[in-house]
Amino acid sequence: QVQLVESGGGSVQAGGSLKLSCKVSGYIYSTYCMGWFRQAPGKEREGLATLYTGSGATHYADSVKERFTISRDSTTKALYLQINRLNPGDTAMYYCAADRRTFCGGVGRASEFNYWGQGTQVTVSS
Repeated sequence: QVQLVESGGGSVQAGGSLKLSCKVSGYIYSTYCMGWFRQAPGKEREGLATLYTGSGATHYADSVKERFTISRDSTTKALYLQINRLNPGDTAMYYCAADRRTFCGGVGRASEFNYWGQGTQVTVSS
């Protein structure tokens, strides 16, 4: 069983930056595809970025690849999402996700991930 706990969200002004964290615990000694998703009110959950723990390979959604950076601390197993140049369109609940597999194969869909955190809210004002 894998437990994920996000933190680092908050209210920021447009143009600012945030670094979201995902604390990972539980049995995670195999390789995983880990990712960040977000969901705004009335919208579907959107994949942002993934990282494969075996190789460190990353994938990004085209809409965010210039501003978002996914990373991982191999010692603590924590996952991070650096978000720069925030704009009101980034306002959403942000979720960390994980799925035990041997590749990521792109950003993927929410339905492909078995483990989820509770989310952290990001609100951007203009």
